[in-house]
Amino acid sequence: MELIQNIRCVRLDNPSSIFSFSPSKRHFSFSREFNKNPHVSFPNQPLPKPISCKISTEQDSFTINYLVHSCGLPLESAILTSQKVQFQSPERPDSVLALLRSHGFSRTQISSLVKKRPFLLLSNPTNTLLPKLDFFLSLGMSRPHLARTLSSDPTLLTRSLENQIVPSYNFLKTILRSDEKIVSAFKRTTWIFLDDHSKNLIPNLELLRKVGVPHSCISLLLTHFPEAMMENHEEFSENVEEVRKMGFDPNKSTFVLAVHALCGKCNKSIWERCFEVYKRWGWTKDDILSAFRKHPHCMMLSEKKIMKGMDFFVNKMGWPSKEIVHCPVILFLSLEKRIIPRCKVIQVLWSKGLIKKDISLNTVLLPVEKRFLERFVTKFEEEVPQLLSVYEGKVDPEGE
Repeated sequence: MELIQNIRCVRLDNPSSIFSFSPSKRHFSFSREFNKNPHVSFPNQPLPKPISCKISTEQDSFTINYLVHSCGLPLESAILTSQKVQFQSPERPDSVLALLRSHGFSRTQISSLVKKRPFLLLSNPTNTLLPKLDFFLSLGMSRPHLARTLSSDPTLLTRSLENQIVPSYNFLKTILRSDEKIVSAFKRTTWIFLDDHSKNLIPNLELLRKVGVPHSCISLLLTHFPEAMMENHEEFSENVEEVRKMGFDPNKSTFVLAVHALCGKCNKSIWERCFEVYKRWGWTKDDILSAFRKHPHCMMLSEKKIMKGMDFFVNKMGWPSKEIVHCPVILFLSLEKRIIPRCKVIQVLWSKGLIKKDISLNTVLLPVEKRFLERFVTKFEEEVPQLLSVYEGKVDPEGE
């Protein structure tokens, strides 16, 4: 059998232009053009750094060709992946791909899954993969969500249904008490079914109970932010203690939301960045901690989101920046869909002296739309007939 060694491989939009595989002859060959000049060049197109590889057997050749054409992997990824998985015929991988497609996996998702866990192509689709897919679908998870979750992290498909997945489910059910909440947590991270719960999750649960956090708040944290509940127990304990020192009440949901905001290096980095952004708007440390106690996730917003909101409230509307300290939740509202339309109505009412200038942000921005319209639009329709059009963006109050 001919050995082809140390081939320089480059990315092509159509890999078959370099090589092809003949099922009938079970032969892997390179095009004449490539044989003439193995270092192919493409004018005016930058080439990625070439990778060195070995295509040592016909089996390698078949695997690479299959990974490219059937699984959608780029050539160089297929070559690297072929070092982890080998097959001589398409029957088994074809049946696996057929199962994934029938469960809503797109070509891109299949490519992602194969690249991360290529040996799944050799799994028994009926006895190994299908029962796991059916299990999660039985919890109420939709096929698109399941495909999205498992293609992002297919590790779960490599674990035993009876020995890992079902026992994890049974444990989670004792805490979350509904499949809907389990599915919600699963969408956040598949590791709630993979982790050894005795290491971190169970000790963290016991700690929260010990400091007086009610079951409803524990369930809230595990459902929406499971990654926080699975943090290293020592670090989790430090975060809980820090939150207690900040004056949070363990009986309220803000306690577990604050714990989440401090969990993990990423969240802590965001917290510190938010701290500096708020300081630029004149907030003191006490102001920032006060806002944090009211709405912990105000310390998880992006810098852009904070700056756009503060600029509008302070520079466009003239509210003092510290007014936001008392209701940081308004920074989460949509500027275009909620804040600007309502504030345009308020500006018109101000200009006509129909409401006081010291009206609070809470009063303007927090009520549901029906209540806002009743209080600030319908109430003044005789004095300002075009007010509804201003709210809907059909009339520009500044252009009148």
